[in-house]
Amino acid sequence: MAKIAINIATGSLQQEEMIVGIDLGTTNSLVAIIHPETKQAVALKEHNTSSLVPSVIHFDENGNIVVGEEAKNQLISQPQNTIFSAKRLMGKSYDDIKTNASFFSYKVIDDNTDSLVKVQVGSKFYTPIDLSSFILKELKQRAEHILKTPVNKAVITVPAYFNDAQRQATRDAGKLAGLDVLRIVNEPTAASLAYGIGMNKEEEKTIAVYDLGGGTFDISILKISNGVFEVLSTNGDTYLGGDDMDKAIVHYWLEKAGLTEADLVSNKEFAQALRLKAEEAKIALSSQEEFISELNGDTLSLSKAQFETLIQPLVDKTVTCCKNALKDAELKKQDIDVIVMVGGSTRVPLVKQSISNFFGKPVNDSVNPDEVVALGAAIQSDILAGNNKDVLLLDVTPLSLGIETMGGLMDVLIPRNSKIPSKASRQYTTQKDGQGGMRISVFQGERDMVKDNRRLAEFNLTGIPGMPAGLPKVEVSFMINADGILSVKAKELRSGVEQSIDVKSQYGLTDEDLEKMLLDSITHAKDDIALRALVEARTEAEQLLTTTEKFIQKNTALLSKEEMITTAAAMQALQLAITMEDKDLVHTKIEELNNISRPYAERIMDEAIAVAMKGRTV
Repeated sequence: MAKIAINIATGSLQQEEMIVGIDLGTTNSLVAIIHPETKQAVALKEHNTSSLVPSVIHFDENGNIVVGEEAKNQLISQPQNTIFSAKRLMGKSYDDIKTNASFFSYKVIDDNTDSLVKVQVGSKFYTPIDLSSFILKELKQRAEHILKTPVNKAVITVPAYFNDAQRQATRDAGKLAGLDVLRIVNEPTAASLAYGIGMNKEEEKTIAVYDLGGGTFDISILKISNGVFEVLSTNGDTYLGGDDMDKAIVHYWLEKAGLTEADLVSNKEFAQALRLKAEEAKIALSSQEEFISELNGDTLSLSKAQFETLIQPLVDKTVTCCKNALKDAELKKQDIDVIVMVGGSTRVPLVKQSISNFFGKPVNDSVNPDEVVALGAAIQSDILAGNNKDVLLLDVTPLSLGIETMGGLMDVLIPRNSKIPSKASRQYTTQKDGQGGMRISVFQGERDMVKDNRRLAEFNLTGIPGMPAGLPKVEVSFMINADGILSVKAKELRSGVEQSIDVKSQYGLTDEDLEKMLLDSITHAKDDIALRALVEARTEAEQLLTTTEKFIQKNTALLSKEEMITTAAAMQALQLAITMEDKDLVHTKIEELNNISRPYAERIMDEAIAVAMKGRTV
């Protein structure tokens, strides 16, 4: 007997399985679906509330996690326990973000390495993947609550400029939240789909997608031909958005009142209240000529003309990015057929007018700019569900393909559901000094440890010239051709040594095997990712112990007795932590050892530079 799901809220019959579209945003996130009856894309929301969920996570003193509006209210009172803009950390190392580290009011760990960043809250360490998974879990639960049906499959959008590591991190976050991520879609592609652009196979168009959100701006130029979306160029500013418009208003009001930034720092409640008033003014001035309100008995006023003068430099910055994107795509303004507006900040009339003037044609802004990306993701999910036969879906890989890395981890190069033909490459290095060979083991599957996946092939790259650990650059490339045959090549870039292997088509899996592998990956996602985090922490710890030991042997004469004793104790504590099953403890001991060794390492480096420079004029 077939089971039929009925939506208790609406009484309508439901599809057995719902695939949702998710816009995981820097400032706000949301979920959309194709309505089973109207067949239109709709953003999910509770009765009389917004569809937007602030991308903010708050950890209370008991370790409970809240996401969304409730978390956003803690930004001022508990900044160190409230995480915002986690998307900016996705797939990034500390080196990538250190110039903007002051932007984050919470603790981003500076371990001077190129490993992925971690965020410390109390005694726990979280990766951006963990943080994004909390937001996705909240979105999944909201969707299930509204739809009264389980939600296990999703299409998630990312900026067009996201690299492999950032896309993989987004997939991992989805998996950790209990979602099978069927496809990662570029945000500009999703926005175009929401406007129905690219749904007609005969259509050929060149599109500019102008996306101005709360904290970020990007412009993408897309070429659509035969239902295929190609990103020609992308440009933008990851620290420019509606928040900067609010800041400009706040500064204007402070100046008028004879106050400075320091007055805000000393009174956080006043700062937050003033910022909220500025946001209110910005929204009001989209539809009226004057804003007048009061705060603590003082009158706050702003005219539309004053507001436009304040934000003109910000809008000009976005126009410069548009010029650069056109230049990179080797196109002229008149080559653009359609301009699509995305992001809440595009509601500001000056923004629409300036972009329309720049491109010399009206902009498309009839779809809600906050929801347009999520709606497009829902349309893409409908295509994947096979309900929309008009759009060509290219053949895809059924399972992820990757190689084994240190600690028996699976490093995915081509994620499942990637279009074929497809290619990807990544660089690796050696673990030991003078290492002359590297074993490349190719696996297929969705689990984090290779032991739970399927081995497809293995070969040795030999003849790597003897170099210190970390110096060789071995590029591993995967390429799947149109017949589904996978070629794997490993090449040491400094010496040119290379080796390759072919793995035959779709690797002999039955549908049952495939289903089981996918189901296992979701069932074990939490344990898998916890184990991956522990293995990565142990690997990082072992590398730190090796480099510290080498450094001490080389510089014993330059270290004091006290430095030697405290370092030895910290190394011993880290060695012991490695044997425990607690990744947070390992990270804590890594940080303690780093804090002890950093001052003397910097001192010895400075002395060495001073000696090297002696007698030289620069």
